[in-house]
Amino acid sequence: MTNERVSLYSLLCESLENPLGIDVKRPSLSWKLAANRRGVRQTAYQVQVSITEEWEKFVWDSGKVLSDQSVAVVYAGADLVSRQRYFWRVRVWDEGDVVTGWSETAVWETALLHATDWQAQWIEPEQKPAQPEPTIPAFQNFGMNSPMPGDDYARLNPCQYLRKGFVAQNAISKARLYATAHGVYQLTLNGVRVGDLELAPEATAYDSYLQYQTYDVTDLIKPGANVLGAVLGDGWYCGRVGLPGSSCLYGDMLALLVQLEVVYENGRSTTIISDSDFKSATGALVYSDLSIGERYDANLELGNWHEPDFDDQAWQAVNIADYGYANLVAHYGEPLRVVEEIAPVAILHTPKGETVVDFGQNINGKMRMQVQAAAPTEIVLDYFEMLDAEGNALHQIHTRNKDQRDVYVAKGGGAEQYEPLFTMHGFRYVRLTGYPGEPQLGDFVGLVMVSDMRDSGSFACSDERLNQLLKNIYWSQRGNMASLPTDCPQRERAGFTGDAQIFIATACFNMDVYPFFTRWLYSLQKDQRENGQVPVIVPYWQSYIEMFDTLHAGQHTSAGWGDACVVVPWVLYQFYGDERVLAENYETMVRWLDYVQREAEMGVPERLGEELTPEARERQRYLWNTGFHFGDWLMPSLTAVHGSPMLGAEYTKEITASTSYAYNTELMAQVAQVLGREDDYQRYSSLNGKIREAFAAEYVDDEGKLPLHHYQGMYVLALQARAVAEEKRPLLTHQLVKLIAQNGYKLDTGFVSVPYLLDVLCENGRSDIAYKLLFQTECPSWLYEVEQGATTIWEKWDAIKPDGTVQVTSYNHYAFGCVGGWLYRYVAGLDKALPGYKHIVIHPHPHEKLSWAKATYQSVYGEIVSGWEVKEGMMRVEVTIPPNTRATIHLPGAVGQAFEGVETAVQEGQDVVIEVGSGTYAFAYRWQGK
Repeated sequence: MTNERVSLYSLLCESLENPLGIDVKRPSLSWKLAANRRGVRQTAYQVQVSITEEWEKFVWDSGKVLSDQSVAVVYAGADLVSRQRYFWRVRVWDEGDVVTGWSETAVWETALLHATDWQAQWIEPEQKPAQPEPTIPAFQNFGMNSPMPGDDYARLNPCQYLRKGFVAQNAISKARLYATAHGVYQLTLNGVRVGDLELAPEATAYDSYLQYQTYDVTDLIKPGANVLGAVLGDGWYCGRVGLPGSSCLYGDMLALLVQLEVVYENGRSTTIISDSDFKSATGALVYSDLSIGERYDANLELGNWHEPDFDDQAWQAVNIADYGYANLVAHYGEPLRVVEEIAPVAILHTPKGETVVDFGQNINGKMRMQVQAAAPTEIVLDYFEMLDAEGNALHQIHTRNKDQRDVYVAKGGGAEQYEPLFTMHGFRYVRLTGYPGEPQLGDFVGLVMVSDMRDSGSFACSDERLNQLLKNIYWSQRGNMASLPTDCPQRERAGFTGDAQIFIATACFNMDVYPFFTRWLYSLQKDQRENGQVPVIVPYWQSYIEMFDTLHAGQHTSAGWGDACVVVPWVLYQFYGDERVLAENYETMVRWLDYVQREAEMGVPERLGEELTPEARERQRYLWNTGFHFGDWLMPSLTAVHGSPMLGAEYTKEITASTSYAYNTELMAQVAQVLGREDDYQRYSSLNGKIREAFAAEYVDDEGKLPLHHYQGMYVLALQARAVAEEKRPLLTHQLVKLIAQNGYKLDTGFVSVPYLLDVLCENGRSDIAYKLLFQTECPSWLYEVEQGATTIWEKWDAIKPDGTVQVTSYNHYAFGCVGGWLYRYVAGLDKALPGYKHIVIHPHPHEKLSWAKATYQSVYGEIVSGWEVKEGMMRVEVTIPPNTRATIHLPGAVGQAFEGVETAVQEGQDVVIEVGSGTYAFAYRWQGK
């Protein structure tokens, strides 16, 4: 008998839908169950994998496997081969041992699994080597106000155009194009763009690994004459990147590697490769730099250069280079794309007489422009995030990568359209200089660029300010997940490890970030220092290596930043339930904690001097309280007093580092336990206990005070890391609440402590204070930004000061947006008891200032919904639990009331707690809360 009430959907391979061009030897497979009844569970599954759609040639048939696993089932068939399409399907048995029908067919295709699969040669166009911009001059104050030498755009090299003709002998059955570059590239076939990827091969640590992309170009090749075209730009390879503005971080010559494999309908095949038959030239792209911007002179266009009938006799030969294939890996995860086009909301004319296009939303991307102008009219596009207090364009990026400027030179003769090719900017506003006539809204389009991840969550409530806050958080995530998890999209644009670990739990609610972050963790593994240090940015660009060598005596890490190698995999495991992310990063975690342990055992703070009792010296072995650390970065009170955030970091580093050590070892013990490493579990558990004892003895007095660092964030970190005995937690909580009250219930937390602030208060019985902080509108607070008109999260709480001063800082920095996860978990009550949401916890926490709240989350098992509403004294809670999971539901204020259709119900305080299987539930009862 076939189960027609249960079906299967969302078949994913390596967390991707029908991926093209993967090089994983044993990919993981996942699926979801859909059902129109409650209590559905999977008790067994069968997976079949074939190399034909007719299911004639199986490479794996699992048979009936007695298991409820529907996430990360690892392929266990024959060895995979290169260039092969694999078709797969699944069926499952439910709790009554009734089997479903087969799912729809899904597919994955392998890329080039072996270096010997490559026939293409690396080619370099004839070009002048890029001119390196030195790092050293930027050291004085992290690059602020350090101009590019002479702001001489002539130092920037032109983009390179390449082409090669070939003949297709027959009708095409299948064609795949494999490509990568030193620099960034865009390909064409017969004048048609190949794919829709932006800035391929994306940010990569070229010296240790280089991604290549796979394209299905079957429909772009025709029998007869064809031409393969390419444009190359500097990108991350030799362009200006990072806060110091340095260039040539990996090399100074652009290069291309392409391999086009064509199978004809008659069964024959041919391969077209990058080789000496390519020719190159320069053209309209005078320069195109990721950070500085682009200059496009339409008068230098090369006509139909990318079509077969173009005469390329005047073009130059290319050079063959020998870079090999050892560092090549197939692209993994969603690529960088233009995912949305937004229309401007206004054309502004500022007090200074500037013409400014306002898109109404701060984004990462670029602008498409239409214009009609005589040749050679020069139109300058300057990108900004903010207007100043008077309403003029504010260029708030004062580093060597400060330009964010695109220049278009018109060719005349009618309407022209311009869209930058190899750059992206962080902006809401674009200032127009030289634009002829009166610009119209329809002349401009904002192009949003982000790694194309699926949205996974939503939150809404009765307070529109909180809804705007969540929208701002979402847009900051969009703006900072363009190939890398960056800190900001307009200044450093670097993969800061601290920002990533701070925000990861909120990021997982908003989008399916598993492939994106597992790829970034691979880069982190490659960039980990020999001594175990995890760099402050990943990929770790040479300019930052030089900076930290000079400024911090070779220390390339910091507490709260290096933690990313432990925190990010752990959070990914909690959200997506795949143990492989722990196993693949385990050695990195171990090496990191070995480094921290060595530093703790050797270091003693200077303030203690040399005369220590044996007991005190022994205690210091378990405290990581020396060396450089960012501390509780951008903590408002210390930044205001000392001016520089670096001085504030110095004042908080001992506790931030020691609590980081405690938290990391606690997580590592749990990771070891999950992976069945019992010896390591015992080791890290024991070490964690000693760290906590040492911390309490060194830093906590009898009243629960932290005399050395008496700041909000320090109490948050001590409580979050469980660095004090259980009986002292109320004392520390009391001190924290006192500090918050003395500060007028405003925030005084920096990057490292703010992710845990509201959770710590709620876990220690002070949710009232958490809600006071949430609803605060004075600076510094989350809603202060909202009421100031923010459309993204700011780097600094007081980026716009209460007196209206608009500061020079980033207005798109997601770190402080980490509150988003708390809104999902606590306000809406959507949480988990087991990794991957296999066991779900629904526990809403209503508040008198809210009449309703609702969150949805697309988990690896299906959609979860938690919503509540209080109306006329009645509470209504609506819940959806996906098949193959269970849930514990807390009904707040329901004491003394009975509910039908549930498995068990018990009273806990004022709540009723029930256990349910999958399905949709609605509970209505007399509300006995506040």
